[in-house]
Amino acid sequence: MEIAMIADDSKKELLTQFCIAYCGILSKHNICSTNITGKYVSDATGLQIERLLAGNQGGVQQITSRIQYNEIDVVLYFRSSDAIPTFNENEYQLLRMCDLHNIPVATNIATAEVIICALDKGDLDWREIVNPKSEYNRRKRAVTY
Repeated sequence: MEIAMIADDSKKELLTQFCIAYCGILSKHNICSTNITGKYVSDATGLQIERLLAGNQGGVQQITSRIQYNEIDVVLYFRSSDAIPTFNENEYQLLRMCDLHNIPVATNIATAEVIICALDKGDLDWREIVNPKSEYNRRKRAVTY
Protein backbone atom coordinates (compact mmCIF):
# COMPACT_ATOMS: atom_id res chain seq x y z
CA MET A 1 0.00 0.00 0.00
CA GLU A 2 0.99 3.60 -0.51
CA ILE A 3 1.02 5.54 2.77
CA ALA A 4 1.37 9.33 3.04
CA MET A 5 2.45 10.96 6.30
CA ILE A 6 2.19 14.57 7.41
CA ALA A 7 2.65 16.01 10.88
CA ASP A 8 2.32 19.56 12.10
CA ASP A 9 5.33 20.82 14.05
CA SER A 10 3.75 20.09 17.42
CA LYS A 11 2.93 16.49 16.36
CA LYS A 12 6.17 15.39 14.63
CA GLU A 13 7.51 13.68 17.74
CA LEU A 14 4.21 11.86 18.29
CA LEU A 15 4.15 10.59 14.69
CA THR A 16 7.78 9.51 15.02
CA GLN A 17 6.98 7.54 18.19
CA PHE A 18 3.99 5.99 16.45
CA CYS A 19 6.17 4.90 13.53
CA ILE A 20 8.74 3.41 15.91
CA ALA A 21 5.97 1.33 17.51
CA TYR A 22 4.58 0.16 14.14
CA CYS A 23 7.82 0.02 12.17
CA GLY A 24 7.33 -3.68 11.39
CA ILE A 25 4.02 -3.04 9.66
CA LEU A 26 5.07 0.19 7.96
CA SER A 27 8.22 -1.41 6.52
CA LYS A 28 6.03 -3.62 4.29
CA HIS A 29 4.59 -0.59 2.50
CA ASN A 30 5.68 2.41 0.44
CA ILE A 31 5.77 5.64 2.39
CA CYS A 32 5.94 9.23 1.25
CA SER A 33 6.00 12.19 3.55
CA THR A 34 6.50 15.89 3.75
CA ASN A 35 10.20 16.66 4.02
CA ILE A 36 10.92 17.33 7.70
CA THR A 37 8.40 14.77 8.94
CA GLY A 38 10.01 12.19 6.67
CA LYS A 39 13.46 13.04 8.00
CA TYR A 40 12.37 12.68 11.64
CA VAL A 41 10.68 9.33 11.02
CA SER A 42 13.40 7.95 8.77
CA ASP A 43 16.18 8.91 11.18
CA ALA A 44 14.34 7.31 14.12
CA THR A 45 13.15 4.13 12.40
CA GLY A 46 15.38 3.48 9.40
CA LEU A 47 12.27 3.27 7.22
CA GLN A 48 12.75 4.15 3.57
CA ILE A 49 10.61 7.23 2.98
CA GLU A 50 10.16 9.28 -0.16
CA ARG A 51 10.54 12.82 1.08
CA LEU A 52 8.50 15.44 -0.74
CA LEU A 53 8.62 19.21 -0.29
CA ALA A 54 8.14 20.68 3.15
CA GLY A 55 4.48 20.98 4.06
CA ASN A 56 4.42 24.77 3.89
CA GLN A 57 6.35 24.76 0.60
CA GLY A 58 4.00 22.50 -1.34
CA GLY A 59 4.40 19.05 0.22
CA VAL A 60 0.77 18.91 1.32
CA GLN A 61 -0.31 19.86 -2.20
CA GLN A 62 1.93 17.12 -3.64
CA ILE A 63 0.21 14.53 -1.44
CA THR A 64 -3.20 15.98 -2.34
CA SER A 65 -2.31 15.65 -6.01
CA ARG A 66 -1.29 12.02 -5.54
CA ILE A 67 -4.61 11.37 -3.86
CA GLN A 68 -6.41 12.88 -6.86
CA TYR A 69 -4.47 10.53 -9.17
CA ASN A 70 -5.33 7.58 -6.88
CA GLU A 71 -1.69 6.99 -5.95
CA ILE A 72 -2.22 7.06 -2.16
CA ASP A 73 -4.04 4.38 -0.15
CA VAL A 74 -3.77 5.72 3.42
CA VAL A 75 -3.03 9.14 4.92
CA LEU A 76 -1.65 9.71 8.40
CA TYR A 77 -2.00 13.42 9.13
CA PHE A 78 -1.26 14.31 12.73
CA ARG A 79 -2.75 17.78 12.98
CA SER A 80 -2.10 20.43 15.55
CA SER A 81 -4.74 20.61 18.24
CA ASP A 82 -4.38 24.31 18.98
CA ALA A 83 -7.04 25.87 21.12
CA ILE A 84 -7.82 28.42 18.41
CA PRO A 85 -8.35 26.63 15.11
CA THR A 86 -7.42 28.48 11.94
CA PHE A 87 -8.65 27.75 8.44
CA ASN A 88 -5.99 26.22 6.22
CA GLU A 89 -6.91 25.82 2.54
CA ASN A 90 -4.28 23.12 1.93
CA GLU A 91 -5.51 21.05 4.86
CA TYR A 92 -9.10 21.48 3.75
CA GLN A 93 -8.30 20.31 0.20
CA LEU A 94 -6.31 17.31 1.47
CA LEU A 95 -9.14 16.12 3.69
CA ARG A 96 -11.71 16.87 0.98
CA MET A 97 -9.81 14.73 -1.54
CA CYS A 98 -9.55 11.90 1.00
CA ASP A 99 -13.34 12.04 1.39
CA LEU A 100 -13.92 12.26 -2.34
CA HIS A 101 -11.63 9.32 -3.19
CA ASN A 102 -12.44 7.15 -0.15
CA ILE A 103 -8.93 7.30 1.30
CA PRO A 104 -8.70 6.26 4.96
CA VAL A 105 -7.21 9.20 6.85
CA ALA A 106 -6.08 9.42 10.47
CA THR A 107 -5.76 12.81 12.10
CA ASN A 108 -4.81 11.49 15.54
CA ILE A 109 -2.88 8.60 17.03
CA ALA A 110 -5.97 6.58 18.01
CA THR A 111 -7.33 6.50 14.46
CA ALA A 112 -3.86 5.88 13.04
CA GLU A 113 -3.52 2.79 15.22
CA VAL A 114 -6.86 1.43 14.03
CA ILE A 115 -5.94 2.01 10.37
CA ILE A 116 -2.44 0.49 10.67
CA CYS A 117 -3.77 -2.58 12.50
CA ALA A 118 -6.48 -2.97 9.83
CA LEU A 119 -3.82 -2.63 7.15
CA ASP A 120 -1.79 -5.39 8.80
CA LYS A 121 -4.82 -7.72 9.00
CA GLY A 122 -5.67 -7.16 5.34
CA ASP A 123 -8.83 -5.18 6.00
CA LEU A 124 -7.76 -2.53 3.49
CA ASP A 125 -7.01 -4.95 0.65
CA TRP A 126 -10.07 -3.56 -1.17
CA ARG A 127 -7.74 -0.67 -2.09
CA GLU A 128 -5.98 -3.07 -4.51
CA ILE A 129 -9.09 -2.94 -6.68
CA VAL A 130 -9.24 0.85 -6.49
CA ASN A 131 -5.48 1.41 -6.86
CA PRO A 132 -4.13 -1.45 -9.02
CA LYS A 133 -1.17 0.60 -10.27
CA SER A 134 0.47 1.15 -6.88
CA GLU A 135 3.96 -0.21 -6.39
CA TYR A 136 2.66 -2.48 -3.62
CA ASN A 137 0.04 -4.03 -5.90
CA ARG A 138 2.48 -4.48 -8.80
CA ARG A 139 4.86 -6.39 -6.49
CA LYS A 140 2.03 -8.51 -5.10
CA ARG A 141 0.81 -9.47 -8.58
CA ALA A 142 4.34 -10.34 -9.71
CA VAL A 143 4.62 -12.82 -6.84
CA THR A 144 1.20 -14.44 -7.34
CA TYR A 145 1.39 -14.93 -11.10
